[in-house]
This record gives sequence, C-alpha cells and structure tokens, in this order.
Amino acid sequence: MTDAPRLDGIHHVKLPVRDLERSLAWYNTRLGYEVEIEFREKGVLMGCALRHPNGGPMLALRLDPARAEAAAGFDYFAIGVPGKEEIDDLAQRLVALGETHAGVHFATIGWILPELHDPDGHEVRFYTTSHHTEPGPDVLTVDDARESAERRERELT
Repeated sequence: MTDAPRLDGIHHVKLPVRDLERSLAWYNTRLGYEVEIEFREKGVLMGCALRHPNGGPMLALRLDPARAEAAAGFDYFAIGVPGKEEIDDLAQRLVALGETHAGVHFATIGWILPELHDPDGHEVRFYTTSHHTEPGPDVLTVDDARESAERRERELT
C-alpha cells in the first residue's frame, strides 16, 4: 500500500497499575527496566516511563487502580526476544526469580513464552523476532493457533 502513512514502530506501551512502587520494582528485577521519566501531579508520583538497557520497548506505568483491576489477565502486547536461545534463557531467569509461566512453546511463526503475570495480573508475553517459519506473500490463516502450533512442532521434531 503506497499511500499508507509512515510510522516508526511502537513508541511505548502504557499499563495501569495499582501500586506504582511495587510494579516498578517488578519490571526492574524481572526484566531489567529502568525509570527514565517520572510524572508527578500536585507533588504525587502518578506514573513513570521506563527504558530497557537491551532493546526492549519503552513501557509507561500509570497509577490507576480501577483500570489495572479491569485490565488484569489480558495479554495486550508481546515483547520481542531475538531468538530461541534468548527466550529459553529468559524463561530460566524468570523461574529462578520465582515467577511462574507456561514455558517456551513453538508458535505460529516463532517461539512464545506466555502466561507470565505482573503484580497487577497483566499477562506479559514474549515472542521471538526470529522465525522458524516465514509467512508467504498471501495472508496466513491460522485455525486454532495453539493446537496448530503443537501439531506442527510434533511433525518437525
């Protein structure tokens, strides 16, 4: 499509949280995020923009307990991880830190690490940016994604 506007990736993802300090500590200790900007309103810390030292997307956390409660359990985004080895290493790191998740799995075009939940219950997913399968020029239609990936993984191994 030649008339599409020019875009430049995701600027940041913003999540509502119930306890800003708790969430800041979790994203720092689990994933290495660091505070880059603090947002105060009438002297009260209400949010932070976080940067990642090794290429992760910018995250913003906003104190908003009601929205955090409503958003719990849904996977709004997936953070890219370079490849299979890196996603396996991440899975092991998270387990060593006491986090539960569903493990690394073969997915539609790469590998996925689902079912990690932050302190507010947001599902934080990871997906490899390198692929085991490259989509073709036509639209790839996936029926029953989990079952299809499991079947394909069995066929390939």
